[in-house]
Amino acid sequence: MSTCRCVGNAPIRLPPCSSDLPKKPSSSPPTPGRSPRATPPRQRHSVARDVSKAYGPHLVLDAVSLTIGPRARVGVVAPNGAGKTTLLRILGGLDRSDSGSVRLMPPDATIGYLPQEPERRAGETLRGYLGRRTGVTDAESALEAAAGDLAGGREGAGDAYSAALDRYLALGGPDLDARTGEACADVGVPERLLDAEMTSLSGGEAARASLVAILLSRYDLYLLDEPTNDLDFAGLDRLERFLDDVPGGAVVVSHDRAFLDRTIGVVIEIDDHTHRVTAYAGGWTAYVEERATARRHAEEDYAEFHAKRDTLERRARTQKQWAAEGARKARKSTKDEPDKYVRGWKSQRSEQLAAKVRITEKSLERLDVVEKPWEGWDLRLEIAAAPRSGAVVTRLTGAVVSRGEFALGPVDLEIGWGERVAILGANGSGKTTLLRVILGRVALDSGERWIGRGVEVGELDQARGRFLSDEPLLGAFEGETAMATSEARSLLAKLGLGSEHVERPASTLSPGERTRAELALLTARGVNCLVLDEPTNHLDLPAIEQLEKALETFGGTLLLVSHDRRMLDAVSTTRRIELEGGRVIADSPT
Repeated sequence: MSTCRCVGNAPIRLPPCSSDLPKKPSSSPPTPGRSPRATPPRQRHSVARDVSKAYGPHLVLDAVSLTIGPRARVGVVAPNGAGKTTLLRILGGLDRSDSGSVRLMPPDATIGYLPQEPERRAGETLRGYLGRRTGVTDAESALEAAAGDLAGGREGAGDAYSAALDRYLALGGPDLDARTGEACADVGVPERLLDAEMTSLSGGEAARASLVAILLSRYDLYLLDEPTNDLDFAGLDRLERFLDDVPGGAVVVSHDRAFLDRTIGVVIEIDDHTHRVTAYAGGWTAYVEERATARRHAEEDYAEFHAKRDTLERRARTQKQWAAEGARKARKSTKDEPDKYVRGWKSQRSEQLAAKVRITEKSLERLDVVEKPWEGWDLRLEIAAAPRSGAVVTRLTGAVVSRGEFALGPVDLEIGWGERVAILGANGSGKTTLLRVILGRVALDSGERWIGRGVEVGELDQARGRFLSDEPLLGAFEGETAMATSEARSLLAKLGLGSEHVERPASTLSPGERTRAELALLTARGVNCLVLDEPTNHLDLPAIEQLEKALETFGGTLLLVSHDRRMLDAVSTTRRIELEGGRVIADSPT
C-alpha cells in the first residue's frame, strides 16, 4: 500500500484493493449466502469533504475529508468522546454535519450502520431485527409502496419502482429468509430464537444476533461501531473472515487491538485536541509504531527550534550590550581624539556592532516557529485496596440456576484469597450467570453459595447498568460513594469526565463514558475482590492500557471474563475456568 498519511484539511483517499488487506487462510468458509468471488465489488464510494460538527460550544470534528471505496478497511481510533461514533453516524446519513458534505457515488449506493449497543425494540422479534438491520424491511416496504403507485398509474411511478426493486435486490431481500437459517447456524444462534423478542435475549445472544445481522447484510459500505463487544473467540474469528471476504468498504470503530491488526489496512486517528484526522497506513501495530515515530520527530523538531531560538536570543542580547557599550565609548573617546582617521575607525566599528544586532534579529524573525507537541490529558488509574479477606473468598456447592431453557450447574467451586481467575467460554455458556451467582445477584434453584469474611467486592458488570438513570452523573456518583461534591468532581475529572459530563443525565452518557464512571467507583472504594465482566467493552485504548497496568498491581482476588485477546495476554492469571453449556468443563492453573 502506498503511504497515505495526511493531516487536517487534506482529503484522505483509502485504498480500494484487496491486496492491501491482511491475508487469511484460503480454507476459511465463505459468508453464508455470499461467495466472495461471485460478486465483484461495485465501484461505489463515500466521499466526505470538510465535515465539521460541534455540540454547543464543544467542537467534535473539524474539516474532516476522506474517501472510502470498495475493499477499503478502515479502523477509527480516538479517546472516548472524541467523535468516533459521530463520524460514523454522519457518514451513514443518520446525523447532519454543521458544515461540509457527505456524498455517495453513485447516489444509490447502500450504507449499513451497526451501533455499538444493539437496539432492542419492545415487541420486535429476532427475525424482525435482522430484517431491519439488513435494510431489507425498509426496502420491501418501499417496493410495495412503489408497486402500488405503479398500479395506480401515478406519474413517474415506473422509475421509482425500478429504483426500489434494484435496492431490494441489492440488499439481498429475495433470499433473506433462506440465508437466515444458515447464518444463524454458522454462529450458533438456535433457529427457535428467530421468533423470540430481542428484549428477552441474553447479552451473549444479542451479540451473536448482531453478528448474524452483519453476515446477512449486503451493503456497499459498512459502518461498524464496536462490533467486537461481547463476541466470543469464535464470533471474533467469524467477523474477521467476513471482513476479509465482503467486497464493500468497511469503517470500523474498535478498541480490540488484535482484531484491528487482523482486519484493517488503514487507521484513522481523531485528535481530541485539534479535532482533525490523521491517516496511518497499516494495521494497529504499524499505527502505534508510526505514531510513536511521529511524536519523537515532533519533539526533536521542537527541541531543535527551541535551542536555535535560545542561541539567537542570547546572541542578540550580547550584541546589543556590546553595541551600546561600544557606542558610548566611541562618543566619549572621539571628543578628545585629534586624528580624524582614528575617529572614523571607532565610529565605523560601533556601526558594525549595530549591524550585527540587526542581522541576528532578522535571523530570529526568519526562524520557522515549531509549536510544542501537545501534551494530552493523561489517565492514571489506581484501584483502591481494602484489607485482605479471609482465606476463602467464595464457595459454591452443587449450585444450580435455571433461566428458561438454560441451566447453569451443578457447579462446585472454591475461590481462594489472591487467586487471579480467568473465566472463559463461548457466548451463552454461562460466564455472566456464574458471576451473578457468585455475587448473589441470582437466587439458586438448589445448592449453596458462601461468601468469605471481609470480602469487599468491586464489580464492573457487562451491561454497564449502574449509571442509567436520568439523575445527573455527579449526583448519582455522590450517591454511590458518599463523597463530597468537590471530591467527586475531582475524581471523575481524573477519569476524563469533566464539567460537560457530570451535569448531564447519566443515561445520556456514551457507553464508554459510563464505563469510565464505573471505573471511578473502583478508585473511590476500597476493594479486595474485583469482578470484571468484559471490562474492555466501550473503553478507549488509553483506558484499556491503564486498566491492564492497574490490574497487574492489584493485590486482591480477581475474577475476569474477557474475550480481548491482548488483555488476556497482558494480565497475569493464576487459574483458568472454562464453561460450556452451563457446566465447568475445565479448571486448571495457568
